[in-house]
Amino acid sequence: MKRLALVVLLLLVWVTPAEAGRIGSATPAEAARTASAAAAQTYYPIRGSGSSWSENAIKQWIADASTIGLPVSYSGSGSSAGRLDFAQKMNDFAVSEIPFQGIDPTTGNADNSNGRPFAYMPIVAGGTAFMYKITINGQLVRDLRLRGETVTKIFTGAITDWSDDQITADNNGRRLPAKRIVPVVRSDGSGTTAQFTLWMSKQHPGQYCPFFAEHVDPAKACGLTSYYPTFGNAVGQVGSSQMAGYISAQYGEGTIGYVEYSYARALNYPVAKVKNAADYFTEPTDTNVAVALQYARIEQDPAKETYLTQILDDVYNSGDARTYPLSSYSYMILPISEDGKITTDSGRSLAKFARDFLCQGQQHMGKLGYSPLPLNLVRAGFEQVTKVPGAEQATLTPNQCHNPTFDPNDPDSNLLAKNAPMPEDCDKVGQGPCGVGGGSDQSGRQGQNGDQSRDGQNGQPGSVDNDGDGIPDVIAGVDPVTGQPLGEGLADNGTTPGSATELAAVRSEGMDTALAVLAAVELVLVLVVPTFVARAVRRRRARQGSEL
Repeated sequence: MKRLALVVLLLLVWVTPAEAGRIGSATPAEAARTASAAAAQTYYPIRGSGSSWSENAIKQWIADASTIGLPVSYSGSGSSAGRLDFAQKMNDFAVSEIPFQGIDPTTGNADNSNGRPFAYMPIVAGGTAFMYKITINGQLVRDLRLRGETVTKIFTGAITDWSDDQITADNNGRRLPAKRIVPVVRSDGSGTTAQFTLWMSKQHPGQYCPFFAEHVDPAKACGLTSYYPTFGNAVGQVGSSQMAGYISAQYGEGTIGYVEYSYARALNYPVAKVKNAADYFTEPTDTNVAVALQYARIEQDPAKETYLTQILDDVYNSGDARTYPLSSYSYMILPISEDGKITTDSGRSLAKFARDFLCQGQQHMGKLGYSPLPLNLVRAGFEQVTKVPGAEQATLTPNQCHNPTFDPNDPDSNLLAKNAPMPEDCDKVGQGPCGVGGGSDQSGRQGQNGDQSRDGQNGQPGSVDNDGDGIPDVIAGVDPVTGQPLGEGLADNGTTPGSATELAAVRSEGMDTALAVLAAVELVLVLVVPTFVARAVRRRRARQGSEL
């Protein structure tokens, strides 16, 4: 830092008289170009709202954007609230797991853009996970396995105790303690709820649809709902962060809820392995999600309003043994014309933010508990971004993204999925479970990108950095949004970790500070130095004139 300060000082004072004369006598055209260059370094603040499923990824991208002076704020208020904010022009962009529904099937309220022109753009992939808390002899059980039918019965009140015979069968005869099951559900309008209930309605209608008719609306066709109904001893929580916090709290014994895998991973909490169509129990790792979403049907017609949205039926039924069945994409809703809220200034900021997270922003998504977008969707996303007012018409340069799905030898393939490991034999129906025992390591065998993500002792987080990028393979012990301690664990430098979503905080020491200082220096050089030098030159000329 001392060297950097010295460089700054030299830059501020080292201006020769000849250079000063040129600055002082700049033409109006040159001055305009200087002002334009300065403006190009500033970004108009933008605001988004919506999905909490995607919030950990978005918070990371916001941290990245702050290093170049691009101010972005985001509220993970839920997909339904985000879509409503967009329709009411209360945000610059929204994020949602599902598209506008036309009419909300639960509330009966309008669920459309209210005439505001928009486009959908995929932003990240991930798995909806079943985070739970069961302890045996004071240790977390980390090897729970559940069939889809069992999950559905738990979340419709048909199974209420962890020692139930069906749960025992899922775990190949291993019986859990007799403890009451406490389902934790979202009490707000949630895209996570919508994806979960859509999966149940498609895969287990015999169990779910009577529940839907009784608790949602008997007059409506069985299907998704963004508002999970209250039932039995279920507990409602607002947002993914509150749900994860409730499950991981001291009073959370016996709970199970549905969150994006990132929240459980950040807290070093186990998630249930879910049986796929190939009869293997799998976790929502980045590789398993990448494999699953190769079977997603994406709307390919650019003329349709639903362009790039997903149909997941073939994901649910994929026969690939590596598939995690509840895998999906999340979407940004982009404004595509000046509409009284978005302008060319804010649009330029939004486009820059989107291009950066579509490219470089995908490379560390696996460590955060998500899965990066494949090349075809990144390219399609870049095309969507060009529709935003004020957006630069930039093109994608894939080799600059360092996205682990990109295969330089085969641009049509997903390298992450191609290299995904097969599940172990002990994860197959009728065998295992793998690593049986309270407190045993659930995911050391199959961490993100093959990383050993936990040390397997007493449920404490590991501090492994297998890929050598300077970012710990797991950061645990804090609320993913507030940064407040919710568990125990150390970062790879032996200190208590900060916010689990801000991977920028564990980059090489001093990098962010240096970048911030350099940005400030650049602004000073562009805006301040020419003004002071010009004034000095004018005063010198004035003195020379008076002496003559």
